[in-house]
Amino acid sequence: MRALRLPGWKSEPELVEVAEPTPGPGQVVVRIGGAGACHSDLHLMHDFEAGAVPWNPPFTLGHENAGWVHALGAGVTGLEVGQPVAVYGPWGCGTCARCRVGVDPYCENLAGAPVPGGGGGLGLDGGMAEYELVPDARHVVPLPDGLDPVQAAPLTDAGLTPYHAIRRSWHKLPPGSTAVVIGVGGLGHVGVQILKATTAARVIAVDTRADALKLAEGYGADLTLRSGERTAEEIRQATPGGRGADVVLDFVGGDATLALGAAAARTVGDLTIVGIGGGTLPVSFFSVPYEVSIQTTYWGSRPELIEVLDLGARGLVRPKITTFGLDAAVDAYRQMRDGSLEGRAVIVP
Repeated sequence: MRALRLPGWKSEPELVEVAEPTPGPGQVVVRIGGAGACHSDLHLMHDFEAGAVPWNPPFTLGHENAGWVHALGAGVTGLEVGQPVAVYGPWGCGTCARCRVGVDPYCENLAGAPVPGGGGGLGLDGGMAEYELVPDARHVVPLPDGLDPVQAAPLTDAGLTPYHAIRRSWHKLPPGSTAVVIGVGGLGHVGVQILKATTAARVIAVDTRADALKLAEGYGADLTLRSGERTAEEIRQATPGGRGADVVLDFVGGDATLALGAAAARTVGDLTIVGIGGGTLPVSFFSVPYEVSIQTTYWGSRPELIEVLDLGARGLVRPKITTFGLDAAVDAYRQMRDGSLEGRAVIVP
């Protein structure tokens, strides 16, 4: 079969022929219907080098995957050949306390995981191929009625990651609250939708690009702001009493956006860093509002993925998608790199 593989660090992916996978006991082979292209893949191609993560190329790219069950290994129950499914991307050990409740991204037994701290498309072969081998059937999630694999694929990361970040702050997003989304890109535009679908908060979207702000408006943002020197002040002016945002979600993660988030946050608010832009935020007693919680997040849990897929099936969360054939996957990444792609790219083998 054909597969788009990363041959080494700081290299371009290559479309090559590889052997079709065969499932062992407890494993599942999924025929791929859609594989999302994620901005983090660009970091794998151009920024990472040996030692950055506890795994190395070569491997097939694609960690946002959905399709149909193609073959079942011995002992697998609860799934049927031909059934539409999504693949839960982070693959932990399956036995530690975190994995037992479906929070594989925070696996505490990395030595027992199929690949430490990674998964399909992140150290092991992913879904930018005709078939993907999933090493444990628990990572295969049936799709709800009304959701096809192309729409489901980006929800497994671009939907799950912002959903997890927002869900952990639900208690701070009642009626009268304000949530700020910084960066309305591949994850941020989904974040706007999730906030509107699951909270009563007023949503403010911030970006440097006019087209991104227009996209945010289309998905229900109550206010859009072009990022600049006065953005933090403008956010505060838009909140009751100038108190600031109850929750700030930074989908960029650069120095400037982190500083903006801290300046715009309300006391006892949340500043959640989702983007991996490499910025830093100095934290001291007086540098941020009192009791502001600052945290990073990574992906989300398997139960949360089931909830996200339900939102997708009901039409409440629909990423903006452009599809590409496997032959054009490299071009999709080029468009992502130069900023000309709006929303998410999904590779359809």
